[in-house]
Amino acid sequence: MSLALPEPVAIAPAAAGLTSIAPVVVEVPAGADDLAARIAGELAPLSPSLVLIFGMPAGGLADLGAGLGERLGGGCHIVGCSSAGEIGPAGYAQDAVVALGFPAASFRVGVCVLPDQAQVPVSGWMASLRRLHTGFRPDLRRSSFGVLLADALARHEDVLAATLDAAMPGLPVVGASTAKGINFEQSSIIADGREHHGSAVFLLIETDLAVAEISFSHFSPTGRRAVVTAADPQNRTILELNAEPAAQEYARLAGIPESALTPTEFARHPLLLRAGRRDHVRAIRAVTPEGGLQLLSGIEAGNILTVGRAMDMTRGFAAALDALPQMPLMVLGFDCILRRLALERAGMVGQMSRLLARYRVAGFNTYGEQHGGMHVNQTFVGMALMPPAPG
Repeated sequence: MSLALPEPVAIAPAAAGLTSIAPVVVEVPAGADDLAARIAGELAPLSPSLVLIFGMPAGGLADLGAGLGERLGGGCHIVGCSSAGEIGPAGYAQDAVVALGFPAASFRVGVCVLPDQAQVPVSGWMASLRRLHTGFRPDLRRSSFGVLLADALARHEDVLAATLDAAMPGLPVVGASTAKGINFEQSSIIADGREHHGSAVFLLIETDLAVAEISFSHFSPTGRRAVVTAADPQNRTILELNAEPAAQEYARLAGIPESALTPTEFARHPLLLRAGRRDHVRAIRAVTPEGGLQLLSGIEAGNILTVGRAMDMTRGFAAALDALPQMPLMVLGFDCILRRLALERAGMVGQMSRLLARYRVAGFNTYGEQHGGMHVNQTFVGMALMPPAPG
């Protein structure tokens, strides 16, 4: 069975003399036969300039991308990645492939591969991004935004996000750290017929639709604080908090026995880093054999961290989406897998799925999110696409 949302919709902005076409979302079981044919059949009427595919198809992403490229033509960019879970027309999905079609009538797209994340070639990345921007020549009368897909196992999303912010200042960018399944396995990222391991793909997108960036985290800071007194930044590991072994001191601050430190407790009691007038989650991945804390984001000695307190995930999410100026045609959304796991434990997946469907969110579950020039965790980030303002 496949699901599609919404039907192609034409929007005629008043006094603009233009016709915009809304994007379309298709969900198909990952093990379905003729996956490329089924997705292409739904999206071909759009004449898409871009198709994003998220999930782990049985035949592999590279083969699916090649099949879509053959069917949709050379004018359509095919970009995608594996995921820890998908978000489709009915909300959270599993063992599915979600495809997002962006019609050429409304969207223009540039693609840039940023290779060798582990080597951190910042100068090369910066040059490639600037060449993309110069050649793209954005139309300032239209909206522009960026999308970043980065290999989570390369562990350099912090530098990538900062590099993008420096190369294209003022451009709203949302991004996601990719992995495969819930066990943090090697991700697959494809762009225009090629698979890229250990790399990132950046999309520069221009549209005549209205856009708005969304960011939501369901934690507030407590009064329990700690200073990182020793760290291994390369491996994203806290060695000491308050001059004590990191795991031991974290357990004391969180009020739980050190023997009970599990992913469930890490998700309930995250560490928050204050930056840019906001508290950003520095999610804990595991306790190291030496008693350190390995994170999913960058950390340095001297950082001041606060233990977070969880809030109602669904109510805050609905409030963030209700604050949009108008109902979105689609929200390209990246949602941390730790949030989904917390919802599953709380028995609230159905409730959140209904909210995701109501606001037409489509995307996938991640191992980290990027926005505002930062790499964060346990956060939902998205780009809302809305009808253009009259005139």
